[in-house]
Amino acid sequence: MTSPRYLGIRGRSNGGLLSGVQMTQHPDLWNAVIIGVPLLDMEHFETMSAGASWAAEYGSMSVPAEADFLRSISPVQNLKAGISYPEPFIFTATSDDRVGPVHARRFAARLEAMGKPFFYYEDIEGGHSGTVNAPEVAHERALEAVYLSHRLMDKE
Repeated sequence: MTSPRYLGIRGRSNGGLLSGVQMTQHPDLWNAVIIGVPLLDMEHFETMSAGASWAAEYGSMSVPAEADFLRSISPVQNLKAGISYPEPFIFTATSDDRVGPVHARRFAARLEAMGKPFFYYEDIEGGHSGTVNAPEVAHERALEAVYLSHRLMDKE
């Protein structure tokens, strides 16, 4: 039907975690990865923003078996220098009080430290929804559309 050259994934919030996990565990399956207002540091999420309230859902680093699982999926910690990753588009909001921009910032910083390319957009307002008004929603969606068209469409 298709090939990874034409496949992309988009997720935000918990879906951003899914996109981040897919990027780190299966980088060869995707040519575009959109990671929005994401949860990406699973080793430290319990101490960030509202993270402590999510331990019942994700598990806790204080429980050894759960900590092993969290380490195995944590996108921030599972980025590897020798791997060829798709160039992701990461977006977040400075004022997000649920997940908090620190997850996206840490992931981007790790990519940057490894010399890996990425796109990053941080809205200074918006909260966890990522945006606050119709013009900003349109702007963010336009950034995503341009990113996807450049990554997934033939350029002939």
